[in-house]
Amino acid sequence: MAYTVGQVAKLAGVTVRTLHHYDEIGLLSPSGRTSAGYRRYDDADLQRLQLVLYYRELGFPLEEIAAIIDDPAADPAAHLRRQHELLTVRLKRLQEMVAAIEFAMEASKMNIQLTPEERFEVFGDVDPEEHRAEAEQRWGDTDAYRESSRRVARYGKEDWLRNKAENEEWGRRMVAVLASGAPADSPEAMELAEEHRQLISRWFYECSYEMQTGLADMYLADERFTAYYENIAPGLAGYLHEAIHANAISRA
Repeated sequence: MAYTVGQVAKLAGVTVRTLHHYDEIGLLSPSGRTSAGYRRYDDADLQRLQLVLYYRELGFPLEEIAAIIDDPAADPAAHLRRQHELLTVRLKRLQEMVAAIEFAMEASKMNIQLTPEERFEVFGDVDPEEHRAEAEQRWGDTDAYRESSRRVARYGKEDWLRNKAENEEWGRRMVAVLASGAPADSPEAMELAEEHRQLISRWFYECSYEMQTGLADMYLADERFTAYYENIAPGLAGYLHEAIHANAISRA
């Protein structure tokens, strides 16, 4: 059976842009094309895509995935053992990571020393105290909470306006890259993912790649996080999630 690129994207839960990128780099090229040049995938292509997505989910770079799938001498078991070791180490830090990750979007709403007028100017109709009690109860004992609270307690109106401007400028550039059709693991997208990490570190707490990838997972797991980025641009939450993971892998 032959499948269009749109059908494959829907079946696999990936974007058409991602499939085009996989074709361009030779990771997953369709077995056929129509007379008009449109891609057509068969069952063997879908099986290969399953392998690609399986290794991708484990955090393998695209180049390494290609080597595992195409090289008869490659040892997939060795790659999996290595990844298992990395994940085991990561799990030991999971509770602290999740605490810091979930707190990230609430951190800027803690201990904000502004007048009501200044709060409105900075945050608009968003109440910066709305989730404070929840955040303190859930994350009050974490290093990230304490560090972020310590920093933001010193911020005044000009600091928050500068933070807002920096985030809005970053958001405009990320949306432009998304709209350009560049894949999430393109240099442009990954550079902005790196800038996202640096913004968190500069304003709130030191954000490692490990913490940032966990934060990216929260963008899809928590509807409040998803809604924040989807309100900026449809598809941005998933795109940023992929870009953050790709950037962390490329810099590992």
